[in-house]
Amino acid sequence: MRRRALFASLAALTACRRSGKPVVGVVPKGANHIFWQTVHAGALQAASEYGFEVEWNAPTLEVDSSRQIEIVESMVNRRLAGIALAPVDRTALVSVVERAAKAGIPVAIFDSAIDTPHRLTYVATNNREGGRMAARRIGETLGGKGKVGVIGFMPGSASTMEREDGFSEEMKAKFPRIEIAGLQFGMANRAKAMAAAENMMSAHPDLAAFFADNESSSSGTVQALKSRNARNVKLVAFDASEQLVNDLREGWIDSLIVQNPFKMGYESAKAIGEKMTGRAPAPEVDSGVKLVVAADLERAGIRELLLPDLTRWLKPSAAH
Repeated sequence: MRRRALFASLAALTACRRSGKPVVGVVPKGANHIFWQTVHAGALQAASEYGFEVEWNAPTLEVDSSRQIEIVESMVNRRLAGIALAPVDRTALVSVVERAAKAGIPVAIFDSAIDTPHRLTYVATNNREGGRMAARRIGETLGGKGKVGVIGFMPGSASTMEREDGFSEEMKAKFPRIEIAGLQFGMANRAKAMAAAENMMSAHPDLAAFFADNESSSSGTVQALKSRNARNVKLVAFDASEQLVNDLREGWIDSLIVQNPFKMGYESAKAIGEKMTGRAPAPEVDSGVKLVVAADLERAGIRELLLPDLTRWLKPSAAH
C-alpha cells in the first residue's frame, strides 16, 4: 500500500512538472483539520495568480518535527522554486531552513515563528494579541475574579506559546484577582486534551473557566465540559471547526478566537511568487485575529471566516 501511495504521489508531481511551471512546496504542521485545508486553498489561489504549481505535504501528526524536516529536506534536494513552511518547532526546523536559504531556495514561514532570520517573510496571526483577547474576554465574563485553566498545544510551538504568554501577561496586568490554575498540553490529541481538562477540574473543583489555545485542545476541552455537564465553566477556544461552531451556538463554548488561514496560505505563497518576479515581499504580514461570540454567527463574513467553502480550490486534480 505504501509503495502504491508513493508511486501515486510521484505521478502527481511528475504531472505538475510536465506543465513546465515552477513547483513551490507548501508544508503545514498537519493536513486533516479544516484550518490547514483552508491554508492550502489560499496557497492555490496565489499559485494560480503567479503561475506556479503547489506541492502540498505535511506530517501525519502535528507534533512530528522529524517528519516535517524530512519533507523539507526532500524539497530542498529536488530544488523546488520555493517553500512555504509552518514549523512544528521553532528550533528544530532551523537547520533545514538555513540549508534551503544557502541553496538559494526562498522559504516563507507562516503560522508559527522560527529562530532564524533566513526567511523570505513571516505570515501569521498576532498570536500574543489573540491570547490577550482571550484573557480580556474571560476576565470580563468572570467579573475579574476566579480560577482559570489553560489547555495548550505542545512545548516548543511558537504560535501557541505566544498565545499562552499573551494570555498570562494580560491576565496579570488587567485581572490580578484571577488565578491561572495551571497549563497542561494536549499534544495535538483531543483525547489527551480532554483528559487534561478533566484532571484540572478534578484538582480545582472551583475552576471557573478554560482557555484552550488551538483546535485539538479546544475540541478536547469542550468534550470534558460535556462529560461533566459543566455548563457553568466558561470556555474561550482558539480556532474553528464545524463542531466547535455548533458548540458555540449551543452555549458549550463562550467564544472563539479565530484566525484567517486562507490569507495565511495566500500571503505566504504570494511572497514566493513576488520573489520569482523580482519583487521584494513584505518581511512580515499580520493575517488577522478576531473574537467571535454566538451572536456574531449570522453576521456577514463571519460564517465564511469560520467555515469557508473550499470546493473552488480543493478539487482532486489540485490536491498535490
